[in-house]
Amino acid sequence: MTFSKTLKLSTAALFSVALMAGTAQAKIATGSTVSDMQVTDSNGKVHNLSDFKGKNVVLEWTNEGCPYVKKHYKSGNMQSLQKEATADADTVWLSVISSAPGKQGYKTGAEANSHIAEVGAAPTAVILDADGTKGRTFAAKTTPHMYVINADQTLVYQGAIDDNRSANPADALTANNYVREALTAVKSGQAVPTPETAPYGCSVKYGS
Repeated sequence: MTFSKTLKLSTAALFSVALMAGTAQAKIATGSTVSDMQVTDSNGKVHNLSDFKGKNVVLEWTNEGCPYVKKHYKSGNMQSLQKEATADADTVWLSVISSAPGKQGYKTGAEANSHIAEVGAAPTAVILDADGTKGRTFAAKTTPHMYVINADQTLVYQGAIDDNRSANPADALTANNYVREALTAVKSGQAVPTPETAPYGCSVKYGS
């Protein structure tokens, strides 16, 4: 896979860019290397993206109250995609909650675990980002907003989950799924056909 430009960004550099951009949220360029990012999951376990070198990583921004998120969970599409992806030991799926306390979708660790069990979801881990730091670093705008990072820790896809921007659960089953398309490509050593799209859904419920 080749890209015209590869930019190595550390966590500190990403935070700096995001802060300089303010509310505009600087976007990490597709084709950049993203390897240094510490996160804490719903069980209190700390992970770093660098720990997943050699694996493909899917990042899914989520908010259970958003109709567009409900579209994919009520239809079973998101759960099916998670299970399909993580059936491969070389793929990690991280669901990220960046809703601030008091905002729609906010979860404590226990609440996130309970919800995951209730809907039958199958992420590798649920990442809690109540202060919005990780969401702003990735310039996550909507729920869902999807990212695929390959085994070389290069961001190879970012944007919408699929090409049907409705909130109707039935549409999730017939749409072209960009995340599945990207994972299929990277696993076969091919270039991702559509590396970037405009995300759709509810706004991420960041705090002030």
